[in-house]
Amino acid sequence: MPQQLEFFEIPSPCRGICQADARGFCRGCMRNREERFGWMKMSDTEKRDVLRLCRLRFMRYSKQAKSDDDETFQQPSLF
Repeated sequence: MPQQLEFFEIPSPCRGICQADARGFCRGCMRNREERFGWMKMSDTEKRDVLRLCRLRFMRYSKQAKSDDDETFQQPSLF
């Protein structure tokens, strides 16, 4: 399969919030340790895969946080 030419470098997803959560993912970019430290050595295809995984992790994290908020805050009925 022919490769598409890339004219621009894929930028790092780092947001400057470099704190690991309990599962080892960065709270800012959702990458794991290996993905963060190996970013500069990765091919463009590998970087795209990491970005896809980060989006999935973020969506899963957001969904879980939303369900946790729904359970903790229940407005009482006025009727």
